[in-house]
Amino acid sequence: MAIKIKTPEQIELMRKSAQVLAATLAEVAKELKAGANGLHLDKLAETFIRDHGGVPSFKGLYGCPSSLLISVNEDVVHGIPNARAYRDGDIASIDAGVFMNGFHADSAYTFAIGNVKEPVLQLLRVTKESLYLGIDKAVAGNRVGMISAAVQEFCERKHGYRCVRELVGHGLGQSLHEDPQVPNYGKPNDGPQLPENCVIAIEPMVNMGRKDVYTKSDKWTVATQDHKPSAHFEHTVWVRKDKAEILTSFELIEAAIKANSDLTFV
Repeated sequence: MAIKIKTPEQIELMRKSAQVLAATLAEVAKELKAGANGLHLDKLAETFIRDHGGVPSFKGLYGCPSSLLISVNEDVVHGIPNARAYRDGDIASIDAGVFMNGFHADSAYTFAIGNVKEPVLQLLRVTKESLYLGIDKAVAGNRVGMISAAVQEFCERKHGYRCVRELVGHGLGQSLHEDPQVPNYGKPNDGPQLPENCVIAIEPMVNMGRKDVYTKSDKWTVATQDHKPSAHFEHTVWVRKDKAEILTSFELIEAAIKANSDLTFV
């Protein structure tokens, strides 16, 4: 396993990709509501990314047909945008990447559309909080397992949810997917040590019910086997000596949520 170290100049290029990505997801949040559909949001996101000098990281990667991956309700990740109108009470995980100046950024946020039931809102809250608990462990010299264990302990042992096993976070930089893999379960002494100035995507994928998932017939969408809801939050994170720095941001996204009466903030 070869974890790639970034120079200060490369980190700043990744920060620019991350800023465009955060702004893209905020623009999507402004348009997200019951009655909207993924095809519209995907076109909006691609236009915004390209207008700001970037390229959608996902489109064309492994044959992906879209700029966004939108996973609704029991869909965990990798949902391909379609014409289905979102309904009041849906949750939608929207995952996107931006490639600019030779470097990628990757982020995801799960949105609550309209009147989402309180148990589902709690799943979103816990999953988002677990992301930050994992980020707290993304310090140079720590093992990847310290991130994994922090997420699993909070989601599974404290709250009774289940972390998906088959899907993981990852390093990123000039490629969207680099070493190391960053699972959302494990023991603190598992995995490689994190070197200073690597960049990783931490992304808890957490199910309300069982951990088991399957891939739908479209060969992209990963969903829960028991059809219970799943949540997904992701940041691009710079591993530093004393404290990680988050390169992506939810600030613009959450301001857009609060300004959109069709969304519920969690």
